[in-house]
Amino acid sequence: MVKKSMLMKVRIERARNRLHTLTEKHRNFQHPAVIKQSMVLDELINQYNRTGEQQIKKPIG
Repeated sequence: MVKKSMLMKVRIERARNRLHTLTEKHRNFQHPAVIKQSMVLDELINQYNRTGEQQIKKPIG
């Protein structure tokens, strides 16, 4: 599960970097490309958080 977690962190970081690049390029937070990338990043973060919650709730044993 550690590898999956690390992969998700890498995907999130790449999406965050892409969002930063797009905001610098368009200089407009309302640009469709920026909004779309923001939604991609949000979904990745949500997936990561859901995965983390599932790991915590698993019983020991």
